[in-house]
Amino acid sequence: MDREIFAHFILNQNEGRFDRLDLANTFYRWEGEGWVGTDYDKFRLKTEGTVKGGKVEDGQRAFLYSRAVTTYFDVQAGLRSDLDSRRTRNWAAFGIEGLAPYFFDVGLTGYARPDGRLAARAEASYDLLITNQLILQPQIELNFYSRSDKARGIGTGLAEIDTGLRLRYEVTRKFAPYIGVSYDGKFGQTASFARQEGDTVHDIRFLAGIRLWF
Repeated sequence: MDREIFAHFILNQNEGRFDRLDLANTFYRWEGEGWVGTDYDKFRLKTEGTVKGGKVEDGQRAFLYSRAVTTYFDVQAGLRSDLDSRRTRNWAAFGIEGLAPYFFDVGLTGYARPDGRLAARAEASYDLLITNQLILQPQIELNFYSRSDKARGIGTGLAEIDTGLRLRYEVTRKFAPYIGVSYDGKFGQTASFARQEGDTVHDIRFLAGIRLWF
C-alpha cells in the first residue's frame, strides 16, 4: 500500500495584496506546490511570484526530487529557475522540508550557481485551529544571498523577509477563502537597490484570497 502513486497540488497563497492607503495599488501573489509519487519518493514542482502592473516579479519555479528520510521530514534536490522579466538565473537546489515538533511546517533550502553564487531560504508556518474550519496561519520566509546581483536588485546577506498572518475558513479542505495582513521587507544592499529604483522597502498590506487544493 505504501508504494501506491498519488498526486497533489495546493495553492497556499492565491491572493490580492492591497495598499492600506491606496486600494488602486493592488497586486497578485501566488505560492504553491504539487507532487506526484509514493509515500517515500516524489517529484515536486514549487512555484511562486508576484504580478505587478502585468509583469511577473520575484518569480521562481523549482523542480525537485523528494525522498522521505524520517516519518516527518523529506530531503529534496533539484533545480530552481528565477522567473520574471529579467535574465533567467538557474540554481542547483538542496534542502529539507517537513513537520517540526508542535506541528510547525518548516523548510530550509540552499542554492548554488556555477559562477559561485550561493543563496539560502528559510521558511515556516503554523496552523492554529480556532475551530475545525476557522484556522489562523502565521507564516514567514527569509532569503539570503552570498553575493550581490544588481541586475535583479539583490544584495549580500539577508535580502528579504516576507511574512503574513492569514485567517481562513475551510468551506471544504479543498476550498478555503481567507483574509489577512502581509509584510514584505528588504534589507541591506537589497533595500538600497530598491530605493534607487523608487520601490518600497517596507511594505505592509491587507490581503484576501482563496486557498485551493487539488
